[in-house]
Amino acid sequence: VQLQASGGGLVEAGDSLRLSCVASERTFRSYFMGWFLQAPGKEREFVAAISRSGSGTYYADSVKGRFTISKDNAKNTVYLQMNSLKPEDTAIYYCAANYYGLGPGSVGHESTYWGQGTLVTVSS
Repeated sequence: VQLQASGGGLVEAGDSLRLSCVASERTFRSYFMGWFLQAPGKEREFVAAISRSGSGTYYADSVKGRFTISKDNAKNTVYLQMNSLKPEDTAIYYCAANYYGLGPGSVGHESTYWGQGTLVTVSS
């Protein structure tokens, strides 16, 4: 399973940013996909996930109402639209995939695959 994440950058508080994660067609159609973040000195934590069909989406409480996860079947790409960004959103964001599902407990799970990470920095 190979995941290629992109879209990070430096923005100001209140700005928006969209992250992208490209996967193979097999992974894209068969796996739950999602995003996690890891802030400096902290554990990796769940942000959002989307089901295989795209009909189910799941969010951490900290991002509900601000972030939206979506899939583009034609491009085998999962997006994370991040609006109203806050300085505390600053972190490396990792794309993830898991055949069985994705959530907060997926971080240490052997069946979770990870992309290389993309850095998001939000200045105040």
